[in-house]
Amino acid sequence: MRAKHTPHTLEAFPIYSCAFVSSQDVVLGGGGGQSRSGIKNKLRLYHVESDKVINLVDELELEKGEDAPMSMAAHPETSQLVCGINSSEEHLKQQGDNQNCRLYGVKDGKITVADTRSTLTLTPGVDDFQKITTISPDGTHVVAAGARDLSLLRYPSLDAAALPVHLPKGEFFDAVFSPSSLVVATTINLLVYALPPKLDSIEKMGEKRAGKQKEIPLSELELVKTVERPTIPGKYAGSSFRSLRLHPKNSKVLYTVINTVPQRTRTKSSPRHSYLCKWNTDTWEVSKIRKVSDRALTCIDVSPDGKLLAFGSSDYTVGILDAHTLAPVVTILKAHEFPPTTLRFNPTSNLLISGSADNTIRVVTVPEYVPDNSWSSWLIVAITLLILLFAFIAQQMHQGYS
Repeated sequence: MRAKHTPHTLEAFPIYSCAFVSSQDVVLGGGGGQSRSGIKNKLRLYHVESDKVINLVDELELEKGEDAPMSMAAHPETSQLVCGINSSEEHLKQQGDNQNCRLYGVKDGKITVADTRSTLTLTPGVDDFQKITTISPDGTHVVAAGARDLSLLRYPSLDAAALPVHLPKGEFFDAVFSPSSLVVATTINLLVYALPPKLDSIEKMGEKRAGKQKEIPLSELELVKTVERPTIPGKYAGSSFRSLRLHPKNSKVLYTVINTVPQRTRTKSSPRHSYLCKWNTDTWEVSKIRKVSDRALTCIDVSPDGKLLAFGSSDYTVGILDAHTLAPVVTILKAHEFPPTTLRFNPTSNLLISGSADNTIRVVTVPEYVPDNSWSSWLIVAITLLILLFAFIAQQMHQGYS
């Protein structure tokens, strides 16, 4: 299937994160980071008319010395977004805390700062940043995580909802919310945590007294399940989780990216295959697995209508798969000059944007797509009707002869 897609070059603006705040308005996060490259770190709001036409609406330049927005999540119903942005060294020296988790509002074509929180303590000489930012679909929680430290916050207040989680081994890579749990991908496994009660439930239990809300004590997140990496077909030195997404229409379906580590050979480069796995979260078994690329995948997203799954590969490819069968639907070779860093469907599932550190985004008009299983259903109905028709004709012919 062919799809219309157009690259757009944004001069001196490497892209690291993006999020749609409405069906046609997207915020891009990028810049030169904390390096002295002279490239400023910014948030930019674009109105996307089509894959060919995008218009810059507003941009918010970050303070000197702050990092680029490395991760981002939006809640379209509130036109707000949460970003991961490390504070400047000067701020750390003066204030002593890293205001890395930041809430922004988007209203009347303007991006404004709403609130900030510190969830990551930076250690000199250690490169850490908020690599995971995820808002729950019901708009009650947000996850902010670095390489080894994860915080569950209440949204939109950004108040802590539980005690932070420290990972002693491996790294955090991604996180998604189900209706009752938080699933976190680490290098070596999936960690499933039970979500704490919502604020309104706590208040109904009598936490409000004498017109003042009693301080709610924080507890540790309850780890209810640890899921190990699945067996990957082929011979590899190892594998690791990279990204995950929950099906927006069926919380029993989870998708994960598995990037493999090739065995050592005498050749200069061995394929580092990547696989997409489809899980049943009732049994935590893989129901379907498909090799997607000969290089590692860098990002994925699932369309809000649940029909399609998009991926970005380190071989510069952007692809779209059938979310049910994992069969290829659209493949865009050389979508960027560098590997894609971010990938997002818009809320109406008719646009897809990928971004890269090569100063480009690619806007894809998602084609009208009927999943294979729907075609199979129609085919079964058509065959059934034909059988009934032939049976009727045969019966009429038999009666005519008799």
